[in-house]
Amino acid sequence: MSGSDNPYAGSGSFGNQMTATASYGATPAQASAKAPATDLIKDTTTATFARDVIDASREQPILVDFWAPWCGPCKQLTPVIEKVVTEAGGRVKLVKMNIDDHPSIAGQLGIQSIPAVVAFSGGRPIDGFMGAVPESQIRQFIEKIAGPVVDDQQAQIEAALTDAKAFLAAGDLENAAGLYGAVLQADPDNAGAIAGLAECMIQAGDIEQAREVLSDLPEELAKDAAIAAVLKKLSQIEEARKLGDPVALEQQLAADPNDHEARIKLAKIRNVEGDRETAADHLLTVMKRDRTFQDDGARRELLQFFDVWGPMDPATLSARRKLSSILFS
Repeated sequence: MSGSDNPYAGSGSFGNQMTATASYGATPAQASAKAPATDLIKDTTTATFARDVIDASREQPILVDFWAPWCGPCKQLTPVIEKVVTEAGGRVKLVKMNIDDHPSIAGQLGIQSIPAVVAFSGGRPIDGFMGAVPESQIRQFIEKIAGPVVDDQQAQIEAALTDAKAFLAAGDLENAAGLYGAVLQADPDNAGAIAGLAECMIQAGDIEQAREVLSDLPEELAKDAAIAAVLKKLSQIEEARKLGDPVALEQQLAADPNDHEARIKLAKIRNVEGDRETAADHLLTVMKRDRTFQDDGARRELLQFFDVWGPMDPATLSARRKLSSILFS
């Protein structure tokens, strides 16, 4: 059949047709062809349109391909749109309707030319296109109505990092390190995994190995906040090792509570031991008693602690509140 014989040929804005309304399921009919062997692609009828399109589109976007056996451009579009929908992996489904057998739906939607593809979402038509458009344009159309493609590998990496962080927080270093290592196999420059693996080694007491993990990193990677925090933590640990015996420092403070130097040293030791609240309280005590000591050194040291603990750590939040009361009282 030639174009002049096409009863649906004609011009007009497809966007305007999106405002059309239709009543579905008015007359029963038989499916014109066997549906493709996939649950992503199927044929529909007037009787099943409401279920296959209206209801289904409330769960995910549905593309409806209005076509006819005599339509040459339809034959060009069909394999292309089926291929793209299949590769979309379930982000959309394709429902095909032969308008020769089922003309009423197309007529109610104001479709005047085929092939015509209408996207339904939330139970109503939202967009569409006409003609045998290129594959790239179909991909863009699907991305527009269903959102961009999710990077499966990146999603898996993010999930692994979340799990690894939970293992680390629970003290399960073996599982945490295993997940961080798996992420680094897939993404060798993943800053979160590098920092996390180094943190596992720190908690295991292997400071030298942690240093090795963080050595020779590219400059941009070394500037990452997570890696910079672990590097600072390593420096704090190495400094604390040189500050002397904490028992002796406690005895010095018992003899002289205003021995600010001993108190700051003890704060640094308690910090690397993990007693963050005590470490912060020692520095806050120095601030209350002498803000000029070591050129406000207690406050500067506390800010270094915050950098390592992280802005949302409970110890950071608590110490910040106390710090504010000192600074602004």
